[in-house]
Amino acid sequence: MTAKQNWNTELYEARHSFVWQMGQGLLQLLEPKQGERILDLGCGTGQLTARIAESGSETTGLDSSPDMIGQARQNYPALRFILADASEMRFTEEFDAIFSNAALHWMLDAQKVANAMAHALKRGGRLVAELGGKGNIGRIEEALHAVLPRYNGGMPLAAKTYFPSMAAYSGVLESAGFEVRAAQLFDRPTPLEGGDGMANWLRQFSWYNFEPIAAQQREQALAEVVKNLHDSLYKDGSWSADYRRLRVVAVKT
Repeated sequence: MTAKQNWNTELYEARHSFVWQMGQGLLQLLEPKQGERILDLGCGTGQLTARIAESGSETTGLDSSPDMIGQARQNYPALRFILADASEMRFTEEFDAIFSNAALHWMLDAQKVANAMAHALKRGGRLVAELGGKGNIGRIEEALHAVLPRYNGGMPLAAKTYFPSMAAYSGVLESAGFEVRAAQLFDRPTPLEGGDGMANWLRQFSWYNFEPIAAQQREQALAEVVKNLHDSLYKDGSWSADYRRLRVVAVKT
C-alpha cells in the first residue's frame, strides 16, 4: 500500500525542485540506453521521466497521486504517464530497468512493492533507486512528536513513511528475487528555499500530521514546530532538512 498523501503540485514545483534536481546523480547510475523500456516509479511531476526519455529509451512514469500525474501530463504531453499504486501494478517482464527517486519511502508495504517491481522487470533487469533511509528527517520527526500531541488530544502521529536500513531493505529486495549489487546510506542535509523554507517543507511533506488538529490551531502548531527546529536546522540564514538517503542498485535474478 502506498501512503495516501495530498500533494500541492504548485508548491512542489515552485519550492521543492531539489527533489528531482538532486536525483540527477541517480540517472548516471541508471545509464539509460536507446531502445530500453524504463519505468520511473513514483515519477511525481515528470521532470526525471523526461530526462530519462532524452536517452532515446521508451519511458513510462507511474505515480499514485492524481495531482502529480495530472501535472506530469501537462508538463510532458508526449510521454506516457500512468496513475496507479506501485504495489498493485500488473506489468509482467515489461521493463529493462526501474528507476525510483524519493518515492519508495511513501510505499508502506515494501515487500509487496518489491515483488511487483521484480514482476515488472525482465530477467537481468536493473533497479536503481534512492529513498529516505534509516534516521531520515530524525530531528524533524522529534519536533513533530514533541509538539503535536499537545494540539491533537495526545494522538500518536500517523505512520506514513518507511525509512529502512541498508540491511533491512536489501533483505526485502532479495526476498523478491533481486541481487543487490550496491547499497549506500548517507547524510544529505538539504537546503530549503527562503525564510519560510521549513514551514513550506512541513506543509508539503508532513501536513497529514497537522490535519487531526483543529483547523484554527494548525498554523500555531506549525509555528511551534518550526521554532523547535530553529537551533538545529537553521544555520547562516537558511533552513535545511536533515535528510539521510538510501541508494540501491539491484538486478533481477
